[in-house]
Amino acid sequence: MNLFEKWNSISLIKRILCGMIIGIILALIIPQVTIIGTLGTLFVNALMAIAPVLVFVLVTTALARTVTGGGKTMGRIVLLYLIGTFAAAVCAVLLCTLFTPTLPLEGAEAVTGYDVKTSIFDVLGAMVAKIITNPLGAIVGGNFLGILVWGIVFGIAFRRASDKTKDFLKEVSDAVSLVIKWVISLAPFGVLGLVFTAVSENGLSIFIDYGILLAILVGCMAFVALVMNPIIVFTQIRQNPYPLVFKCLKESFVTAFFTRSSAANIPVNMELCKSLGLDEKNYSTSIPLGATINMAGAAITITVMTLACVNTLGIEIPLLMKILLSFVAALGACGASGVAGGSLLLIPMACSLFGIPPEIAMQVVGIGFVIGVVQDSCETGLNSSTDALFTAAAEFHDRKAAGEEIKF
Repeated sequence: MNLFEKWNSISLIKRILCGMIIGIILALIIPQVTIIGTLGTLFVNALMAIAPVLVFVLVTTALARTVTGGGKTMGRIVLLYLIGTFAAAVCAVLLCTLFTPTLPLEGAEAVTGYDVKTSIFDVLGAMVAKIITNPLGAIVGGNFLGILVWGIVFGIAFRRASDKTKDFLKEVSDAVSLVIKWVISLAPFGVLGLVFTAVSENGLSIFIDYGILLAILVGCMAFVALVMNPIIVFTQIRQNPYPLVFKCLKESFVTAFFTRSSAANIPVNMELCKSLGLDEKNYSTSIPLGATINMAGAAITITVMTLACVNTLGIEIPLLMKILLSFVAALGACGASGVAGGSLLLIPMACSLFGIPPEIAMQVVGIGFVIGVVQDSCETGLNSSTDALFTAAAEFHDRKAAGEEIKF
């Protein structure tokens, strides 16, 4: 037990780095011992088993417990959260269209002939067929579209439930998230196995593909933080947004980058909002809410990883399909788990739009954990700093409309 506690006391980033290094060394020294790669297979299978339950519970609970009311300012903040998350997914689509990232996926050649849907009408027809299905069957079969829609339906229905029932749903959601934490705590061993298999079969050149993918992810997040978000803020305050943007990045992004938890960064954002002179009635609600639904970084991760998988399989998709992917990624991101790497588990849902089987999609999730040492930190930093940024932008908009002078 003491050994287990000491293991968990070490930063997940450091543990994953150790797993990567050991996996590379073993692949170069004893590539013939393929049983080491079984660790990666077991990890991917564990993710495949829990991901459907996670999506259903998170979406249902998020909708059932959605905060209503809060006045005009709160409505504006929520709108900015949703617009920012969707716009981030669109930015990811545009960047992937320019650079077309690919991934080293095992068995991708066999899936190239898979009956994928590339026509918008074919996809919509397939979506309807997957949606109208038994909800339990959808969870068991990993039908993420069916899971998503039934989660929305049950979430709306549970809005009429008592507070005790909603609290129970929150406890179920917390329990599932805890199971996810347990699985993710094994990520170093899974990454060891995945890296061993990748390097033993493809050599060290495999990291070139990982590097390109990571550069696209980080580049897109930087574009959103430094270009798109300032534009959104400018539409609200009608003055130079960069002093406010840089203040939020300095005081919120940096701490979130190292903690890799939006929830853990809530006190930091609260203090930031207080220093900006914002109304506590607004930010005491909007900051915790933003840690749940304001997920621009998660939307980018889901979109980029999905399109990288699509490119690897040689699937040609029209622009309308990419916009539909942006919508699904944004919707899924709003219910992303608050644990490190939680957004990666929603990738199979996005991949299911194109008929990509779960066993391939889960390989993408595994690769996500390999690059997550940097990706997840940047994602969390973007998500959390934007919570405070949009909260301030919405309130300053209302103050300026009332004739007040705003300073930050």
